[in-house]
Amino acid sequence: MNTTLRLLQLSILCLSALASCQMMAPVGEGGDAHRLPAADGSTVHEYFRYKADGSILVSGHRGGREKGFPENSIEGFENVLRQLPAFFEIDPRLTKDSVIVLMHDATLDRTTTASGRLADYTWDELQDVRLKDYDGRVTSCRIPTLEEAIVWSKGRTVINLDKKDVPLERIVALIRKHKAEDHVMLTVHTGAQARYYYDRLPGIMLSAFVRNEAEFDDMAISGVPWQHMIAYVGPTIDDSNRAIVERLHRLGVRCMISVAPTHDRLPAEAERAAAYRQEISKHPDIIETDIPTEVWKALK
Repeated sequence: MNTTLRLLQLSILCLSALASCQMMAPVGEGGDAHRLPAADGSTVHEYFRYKADGSILVSGHRGGREKGFPENSIEGFENVLRQLPAFFEIDPRLTKDSVIVLMHDATLDRTTTASGRLADYTWDELQDVRLKDYDGRVTSCRIPTLEEAIVWSKGRTVINLDKKDVPLERIVALIRKHKAEDHVMLTVHTGAQARYYYDRLPGIMLSAFVRNEAEFDDMAISGVPWQHMIAYVGPTIDDSNRAIVERLHRLGVRCMISVAPTHDRLPAEAERAAAYRQEISKHPDIIETDIPTEVWKALK
């Protein structure tokens, strides 16, 4: 089979998969996707700045695991944006031939029709693999590349790249290639990581781990301006981190909690809704969740 014909067949397959997944998506009011105001770097910084106005933003953890849609899939992102304004935490990993794709686990078994380690597959070998939703149902959606996600997100939303096995310099190069500082955020666990990115991408927004005094001091010592950060402060706001949250607010930093490892795992929707409302009463600035649509309902 010649190369041109092979590429044409792959293109048709990808378009068919995208159309199939999109047909499953419930359409929000008016049928229009929500779009975050992320036209340029200053707008992104302003959007994420803490304003003491009581607003709460929603982040889709792993892009969300809404029913019928796989995590870390562009089709899943689109489904969420049809129903609410959101940004997305996603997971870049490397294939055997160093293509950066979206995949949370190091292995393929849980979320795809393949098995074994992602790092043992080349990009070409992944073309016939399909993604599963959270309940294990096979969809027609394929594994996307990070580059596809960056291109897709421009003008739509912000994607927050978690730190997996991709070297930092590869992430920097891809963001520079697509001039994507206005719609890509980077998760950093240390002040050193924050400084590395800021020195090379001076307009970038960072999602920093600031759960305690030690992590606060580490980020402060890095010298990266606080207006370039949101802060992950833990699964909730309580006496253990309330002082940190107040310090961050004084610096204009929004504080994010994650209900993905806690309330999202409750078995019944009513239980989850009650738990989300309890967290909302503690006034986080951002809620990261596997189920953005349910958190949005609780907020409404």
